[in-house]
Amino acid sequence: MSDWQSLTTYNKIGFHRIGVSSRHMSVESSEIDLLNTLDPEAVTAIHYRYYPEVYRFARFRMSDEVTAEDIAGDVFMRLLEAVHNGRGPYTNLRGWLLRTTANIVNDHFRKLYNRPKEDSSEVLENSSDLYLSQSDPVVLSDQAELNRNLQLAIDKLTDAQKLVITLRFGNRFSLEETAQLMGKKANTIKALQYRALEALRQKLGSDLL
Repeated sequence: MSDWQSLTTYNKIGFHRIGVSSRHMSVESSEIDLLNTLDPEAVTAIHYRYYPEVYRFARFRMSDEVTAEDIAGDVFMRLLEAVHNGRGPYTNLRGWLLRTTANIVNDHFRKLYNRPKEDSSEVLENSSDLYLSQSDPVVLSDQAELNRNLQLAIDKLTDAQKLVITLRFGNRFSLEETAQLMGKKANTIKALQYRALEALRQKLGSDLL
């Protein structure tokens, strides 16, 4: 991540806050214009700004720091490749990055579940550290089992539901921010979130959510 980061180049684009629609669109349009030039300083500034959100998204789904870092890095490599080939984002850079992250994460799990059972179990066992905060072996075991079940349950949601859950609870975006990123109305996001949480409750138990 350090190769991409620079406070000087960060200031080249400037700071903006989600939720201020006109400001957001103006800044994002400027970012995309600069990105399309593939100017190294502009690319560095964009990476500096969006990497934390991309990483948090991947980390929430993967629960594994190293894999999340690899996925976040892959997202920005795909961004550069898409821009180079004329297929980069046109209007919503943040949305493009997070949707690409979601696609890579989903692909990762599809490949994971196609592996032999013992390999899948080993990977899921090693992905439990995000939720572990106590050292008691019994607590660690229970938390690891909960995390495995949660990851499996989330992966059985629809792609739209996975995205809503990750944006709302992984990245802690508001309903309005999530709606903007997904190109949907806030009421639609509420409905998706409700159905996703109900599905998770049915699989995990009402006391877990």
